[in-house]
Amino acid sequence: MKRCMACGHENQPDAQSCAKCEKPLDAGTEETLGFIPPVEIEAEASEAEIEAKLERGAVLVVKKGPDAGERFVLLKDETTLGRDPQSDIFLNDITVSRKHARVERKGSTVRLADVGSLNGTYVNGERVDDTDLRNGDEIQIGKFKMVFLSQD
Repeated sequence: MKRCMACGHENQPDAQSCAKCEKPLDAGTEETLGFIPPVEIEAEASEAEIEAKLERGAVLVVKKGPDAGERFVLLKDETTLGRDPQSDIFLNDITVSRKHARVERKGSTVRLADVGSLNGTYVNGERVDDTDLRNGDEIQIGKFKMVFLSQD
């Protein structure tokens, strides 16, 4: 069996591209998987600041979309979401505007704001310009559906 370096799917030995993600299969990939480097936590935050923010537990979990299962801990006071690679949360899909939305943290309040996107930002199925998020809220941005989880 040939294992895809991109997604880990096992393919037939004579396959030229992955049956799951359609990326080309390189010769000699049967035994090894690609290495995914660890994510760096923002350098300017102290360990105490990071711990305090993690204790508050604000996290977005991608439930549906190209990055399903990915988790984004909201460490910064302002987090940008969009198709622009410079976004804090990069949502790589044509249905997402380059600068789509932002999440702002002020104390225990977490607020989601659409920043003029074409397709809109939805919370629990309703289009919003901006709204406070509550634990369990479902956010939809383009093809991505995320759940907001918070311990506050």
